[in-house]
Amino acid sequence: MDFATLRSFVSLGFGHITAPGAMDHILFLLVLAAIYRWSEWRQALVVITAFTVGHSLTLALAVLRPGLLPDPAIIEFLIPLTIVATGVENIVTRGVKDGRVRMGRRALLAAGFGLVHGAGFAGYLTAIFPGSILTPLLGFNIGIEIGQAIVLTIAFAALALVDGVMQRLVRGGGTLGFRLRVASVSLTVGAMATVWAVERAPW
Repeated sequence: MDFATLRSFVSLGFGHITAPGAMDHILFLLVLAAIYRWSEWRQALVVITAFTVGHSLTLALAVLRPGLLPDPAIIEFLIPLTIVATGVENIVTRGVKDGRVRMGRRALLAAGFGLVHGAGFAGYLTAIFPGSILTPLLGFNIGIEIGQAIVLTIAFAALALVDGVMQRLVRGGGTLGFRLRVASVSLTVGAMATVWAVERAPW
């Protein structure tokens, strides 16, 4: 294995997920995390792992078999739709009434949407590296995961801070404040994603 190449693609993957141009992927991670309290990190970890598995599978499959990729315009259109759908699911589950999260359903949703995001990553990787793909694929995926972990850590910390503020400001205690937080984050991110979907519509 060429470790210099591996390191360079780890850096490339990390930069790709944390760059301003990756805002759609970052906002998907935010809206995916928005439904959870800090104390529910284990459930969140299962769902985020499902997303990781989904996009890793598609990234590997699409890079090794590029002909299987849908048209990039379709992928770019579908990515903001995954954000909107996740935001709607957040609001139905906890933004209106603080119900129990069905982890299995949520994990399946995240894995399915991970397939879409993986196709977006793969299109980028194959465009910049047409040669032997195993080491670049491994390095790029490691970089993506490191960047994703950092984004999610910041997101959970910020959401926990908002929960603390809402608990002090909103009459009705932490539950009402939490529901308002879930709804406001989901609606804001969903509105941005809707604009992107309209702008990227392939027709």
